[in-house]
Amino acid sequence: MSDELSKNYNPKVFEDRIYKKWLDNGVFIPNDGIEPKFSMVAPPPNVTGILHMGHALNFTLQDILVRYKRMQGANTLWLFGTDHAGIATQAVFEKQLGELGKSKDDFSREEFVEEIFKLKDKHREIIVNQIKRLGASYDHSRERFTLDAGLCQAVNKAFIDLYNKGFIYKGEYLVNLDPGSGSVVSDEEVEYREVIGKIYFIKYLLDDGNFIEVATTRPETMFGDMAVAVNPNDDRYKSLIGRDVTIPIANRKVKIIADSYVDMEFGSGALKITPAHDPNDFEIAKRHDLAKINILTKDAKLNESVPIEYQGLSVSVARDKIERDLRDRGFLIDVKNHKHQVGHCHRSGEIIEPYLSNQWFVRMKPLADAALQALINDEIRFYPKKWENTYKHWLLNIRDWCISRQLVWGHRIPAWYDVKTGEIIVSEFDPSLSEENKGRSFFRDPDVLDTWFSSWLWPFSSLGWPKVTLDFKNYYPTNTLVTAYDIIFFWVARMVMAGLEFTGQVPFKDIYITPLLRDKKGRKMSKSLGNGIDPLEIIDQYGSDALRFTLAFLSVQGQDLNIDTKDFMFGAKFLNKVFNASKFILSNLEGRLILDNFELDDIDKWLLTSLNSTVAVIDWAFKNYKYNEATKAVYEFFWNDFCDWYIEISKINLNSDDINLQNMTISKLIFFLKESLLIMHPFIPFITEEIYSKLTSLQDVLALEKYPEYVSQRDFKEEYYRFNLLKEFIVSIRTLRSEFSIVPNIKINVALRFGDTFKYERYFKEHEHIAKKLINFDCIFYNENYVGMIGVPNVNFESFADIKSLIDIDKELVKLGKQLEKYERLKHLVLAKLQNQDFLSNAPGEIIDLEKSKLEEFDSFIAKINNYIHNLKK
Repeated sequence: MSDELSKNYNPKVFEDRIYKKWLDNGVFIPNDGIEPKFSMVAPPPNVTGILHMGHALNFTLQDILVRYKRMQGANTLWLFGTDHAGIATQAVFEKQLGELGKSKDDFSREEFVEEIFKLKDKHREIIVNQIKRLGASYDHSRERFTLDAGLCQAVNKAFIDLYNKGFIYKGEYLVNLDPGSGSVVSDEEVEYREVIGKIYFIKYLLDDGNFIEVATTRPETMFGDMAVAVNPNDDRYKSLIGRDVTIPIANRKVKIIADSYVDMEFGSGALKITPAHDPNDFEIAKRHDLAKINILTKDAKLNESVPIEYQGLSVSVARDKIERDLRDRGFLIDVKNHKHQVGHCHRSGEIIEPYLSNQWFVRMKPLADAALQALINDEIRFYPKKWENTYKHWLLNIRDWCISRQLVWGHRIPAWYDVKTGEIIVSEFDPSLSEENKGRSFFRDPDVLDTWFSSWLWPFSSLGWPKVTLDFKNYYPTNTLVTAYDIIFFWVARMVMAGLEFTGQVPFKDIYITPLLRDKKGRKMSKSLGNGIDPLEIIDQYGSDALRFTLAFLSVQGQDLNIDTKDFMFGAKFLNKVFNASKFILSNLEGRLILDNFELDDIDKWLLTSLNSTVAVIDWAFKNYKYNEATKAVYEFFWNDFCDWYIEISKINLNSDDINLQNMTISKLIFFLKESLLIMHPFIPFITEEIYSKLTSLQDVLALEKYPEYVSQRDFKEEYYRFNLLKEFIVSIRTLRSEFSIVPNIKINVALRFGDTFKYERYFKEHEHIAKKLINFDCIFYNENYVGMIGVPNVNFESFADIKSLIDIDKELVKLGKQLEKYERLKHLVLAKLQNQDFLSNAPGEIIDLEKSKLEEFDSFIAKINNYIHNLKK
């Protein structure tokens, strides 16, 4: 045995030391030579990000699973890395440059990238240190970065293979322009938010001096109008179809066309068609063979295609000016407020501008079909299952993926253009270096790839693909992915596509979707609302284990997690319990001999059976990703069974005069404490490792010990049942004491009346000393002297306590009457709900189950209160 624990639980004393011990002992490095294997890749956080509570939840749940698998004896690899996060990282860097009075134009491309790499190195160290504070047991020697040399090779290989297969192409399409970065973004990166804007009713003049009223929310795009469309069934406009109409201010004529897309009920029923700046108009233009005029620059300002007085204006400024000019010239009929959904870039928050541009795309349909089939074939499984619907919906409605980005930071597209002919050659290297293209000059595409194009390769590129490395052979495909719901389509579905396309296998089998974090008002935690919780502040206040235990305990599969800072007191209290119980046991070691072998009595067998059952529950819970069930099982075993019962009963023997009994008792306590530390370690690794070091050699590492398994030899059903009966007696008298406010130090008399078939009277008498210690009674009577006492019915026996002389009976009857009235009223409300067909038809299943459990609870309270009233009136 080693030194004692510190005086009080203070995780700051040992957490850094313990993490260093794990690293020094190579705990996180897999053993390539053993079976079975378990591997998992962590979702790579943005390299310029900081740890938020969503990261803390994700990494905690991953680490708990990884530690559990490692202790089960699996050859375990948890691979971590960071994401270069193209738009986000370049935006951070350009903001810093702006504060210094500089811009990206002050650097060559190579210098700009080099400077961002310096920023990346600084931020990577910050986020890695934050994740280490959580106790994350990933293999540090295999850490990757999505722009490291190996992953660059993988990205180029994937692009070239898809291009050669006809799955990547370049074309002119309407894309999503993010004015904040000056780059296009994919459809999946657009978030739609409800905005109160305006709808403008404008006169478009006909040749005969009349006009057609056109409704639009975007008057500034009229310079790109190529037609006015009406519904062919709209009687108001049938006679106008095919006629010319003049665009106001632009003074350019376009045709009135008929298209069934037009909603006759919206606005005036006449729709201006701007193919270069509206996705629906783009489709209409294809049907009617209309030309397209792009009126925006890449930074979302009006370009040279508009009258000179509007050139260079931002969209919002141009809109205001056009409104004034239309009104001044008599073209504006009306303006009304209008609530509608407007696309915003999910990274920059800027309003997305539909923009006509030549971009690179991935043809997604064939890839999506394979990913969908993988789900149908049960090659992948979602936990909870409901997220399969999100996965399927996106794949069934998939559009081609725009993968080019107008940035400097990222994987540069491996495409080259012949300076003279414009011919495109896709190659990792300059084609002019080859004998075939000798003498020709090429320039490389300046764009980079969407960040997700490297991320979708992550499960296998991080293991060495396209090379067939030892890691790739050993650990691919991985077993499990733990991630958030909001990147099911960004990342999860695309990884399945990429895995099938490039390796012929799904990249993982199980997909666990973490709960969504919300505040106590039910609002999603976000930077804009300012309702996030800094996990590092929680760690500073309560320690990493308290944060981990709380998050795991509250992570109910399929439910949102509503949390605030006070909730982490729960984990802190449990950690204090673990610390204090361990300190009590260690404090009783002095002068006592620890025995290697000892005989188990009934109480030991009861606890060993409970431990065995807990291990079985934990195993089931992890197989089904029920983190809260596993954590709850650990909590209930340690706090209730080990601390509140076993340790309390052990104190009787520790205080005896029999030194052999003392040695036996402390030996058993050490045995059960070690077993407890083993089952708790994945959840609370720091404190368990610290305590374990005091029980063994300092060099021993708990994280590498074998996790307990369920074994039939540890299952003592009869002893477990018998002691639970004794517990039931003790609890019923303690509860009665509490409910009638009789303090524990007042001795009372108790009695037991056994049913005719009850066969454990002798057992109760043999363990009377335990009941006496935990109840604090003076005398106990068996099947006699219970008349006049207050009884509590149990299973085939009844417990009694002689307390009437210690209470004011009339006062208690009034109090009980009020409680009875309260619970009967609550029961009536629940019954009304459960008899309401609307409620039963519309409420979620878990809500109905909750109401049913309330009914059972109220029935139990009512029965108990009626029993008390009956006894008090005797």
